[in-house]
Amino acid sequence: MLNIVFFTFNAFEENTYIIINDQKQCWIVDPGMYGPDEVAQLITYITDKQLQPQGIINTHAHIDHIFGVQALMDKYNIPFSLHQQETPVLNMAAGSATIFGFELRKAPTPTSYIQEGQPLQLGDDTLQVFLTPGHSPGSISFYYPKGNWVISGDVLFSGSVGRTDLPGGSFEVLANSIRTQLFTLPGDTTVLPGHGPATRIAQEKVHNPFLK
Repeated sequence: MLNIVFFTFNAFEENTYIIINDQKQCWIVDPGMYGPDEVAQLITYITDKQLQPQGIINTHAHIDHIFGVQALMDKYNIPFSLHQQETPVLNMAAGSATIFGFELRKAPTPTSYIQEGQPLQLGDDTLQVFLTPGHSPGSISFYYPKGNWVISGDVLFSGSVGRTDLPGGSFEVLANSIRTQLFTLPGDTTVLPGHGPATRIAQEKVHNPFLK
């Protein structure tokens, strides 16, 4: 059984998730730690809980979701993976950081790519991968049926959706991703977004003003 914890990092208040199995193996999802204090906070938790990081898996490559990737790759010698269609976003990351007043000397280099429909295995547990573009071209969501939750990245929020005015964004594509990939999940599925509080699929179907 997979358990999940989260931290909120950087000025964008980004949610970084740690997915943990019964053997204390873990994935880090969207590590957004900015600066040594936030990096130390995550590493201290991993150390105190005696976790064994197996890899970094990202929903997408916007700067607030990748600030901490390189630090974890260096610390644990673990792979970093995301969808290949995020390559243009990743290549723009250093420039984007400068525009927003942050320092990111070089974007991390992916070790491998995640394909939609190809399960991700952590020990005996499996995550399903959905391609959910619109916020960015290669946004993906991670669904764990056994735990009844989905990590939606910046695709779907509580009462909102991801912005679509960044390069590669499209509201029409985003809305279609949500309706065809996320809204087909059971209504009581917990949505764990890239920012803000968790919600449920049924709640967003009825009340999300962007998806009426």
